Amino acid sequence: MSENTATALSGRSVTALENFSSKEIRLILDTAKEMKKIIQRDIKKVPTLRGKAIVNLFFEPSTRTRTSFELAGKYLSADVVSINTASSSVVKGESLRDTLYTIEAMGVDAIVMRHKAEGAADFASQVVKPVIINAGDGAHAHPSQALLDLFTIEQAKGRLEGLKVAIIGDILHSRVARSDINGMLKMGVEVHLAGPKTLMPRFLDIKGVHIHDRVEEAIDNADVINVLRIQLERQQAGLFPSTREYARIFGINDDRLRLAKEDVLVLHPGPQNKGLEISTAVTYGEHSAIRDQVQNGVAVRMALLTLTLIGKKQQD
Repeated sequence: MSENTATALSGRSVTALENFSSKEIRLILDTAKEMKKIIQRDIKKVPTLRGKAIVNLFFEPSTRTRTSFELAGKYLSADVVSINTASSSVVKGESLRDTLYTIEAMGVDAIVMRHKAEGAADFASQVVKPVIINAGDGAHAHPSQALLDLFTIEQAKGRLEGLKVAIIGDILHSRVARSDINGMLKMGVEVHLAGPKTLMPRFLDIKGVHIHDRVEEAIDNADVINVLRIQLERQQAGLFPSTREYARIFGINDDRLRLAKEDVLVLHPGPQNKGLEISTAVTYGEHSAIRDQVQNGVAVRMALLTLTLIGKKQQD
C-alpha cells in the first residue's frame, strides 16, 4: 500500500464507509493484521500514540464498542477518557455542539462518538477540529463494526472477493447492515439479505445486493451468515407477530445452517437475543466467529486510531 494512501487518512474523520475507497479499506485491514499481533503479546503496549488524547463520548449504552475503543487507545499508549453522558452536563441540557466545543477546548486529538441521531458524527466532524470516529449514529452507520466484520471474514476465509455473505434480520433499523453492505460491495463481496418485509428497506436497488423473501434462499450455499440483533424495543410497533414466530421463520439454527457451505462462518454484532435471531447451539458452535469478532474489533480500532492520528502503519 502506498504511503500516499496512508497519509490521506491522517487527520480524517471516519463517519461512514461510503466515504472510503477499496484501497483505503484495504489499508485499514492490512494495518489491523499488525495490530492483532500486538494484542496477542504478553505485553500489549506500543508507543505509537504516546502524547495523543482520545475521548470516548457515548450517548447510548455500549459495552463492546466503547471498551474496544478504550483498550485500542491504551494499547497504543494514548491517554483515553470515557465520558458517561448520564452523569455529565448533557443531563442539564447542554447541547451536542457545546459538549463538542468543551471537549475540543481541552486539546483532544480524537473523539469517538455514539449518538442516537443519524448524522450526529458527520455534524461533529464539521463543527470541531479533532478527528471524529463514528461508533454508531442512530440507524445510519457503524463503520468500525463493518470493518471488523470484513477483517474477521478475511482472517477466516483468506479472501473477500467473490464470497457470498447473507445478512439476516432487521435490515431496516440496522446501522451495522448499512455499513456492512457499503464495505462488502467495495471489497467484491456478494451480499444477500433476508428478514421480515416489515424490517426490510422499502427501496433497495443496489448492484450486488440480492433480497430474498425466505431466509433459506439467502443462506443457501453462503460462505458467511451475519445475524443481526432483533431490536426488541421496537417490537411494540408490531413489526412482526411474536418473538416465537420470528425464531421459527427467520432464526438461525443448526437445521438452517446446513443449507450453507460446510465451512460457513457465523457472525453477530451483539448483544444477542439467544433463541430468537440465533440459537444457543449456533452461538457456541464450531462455525461461530463471534468471539473472534470481539478481539478483531480491538485490532481494527487500533488501526483506525493509528491511521487517522498519525497516518502510517505501526512499526514493530
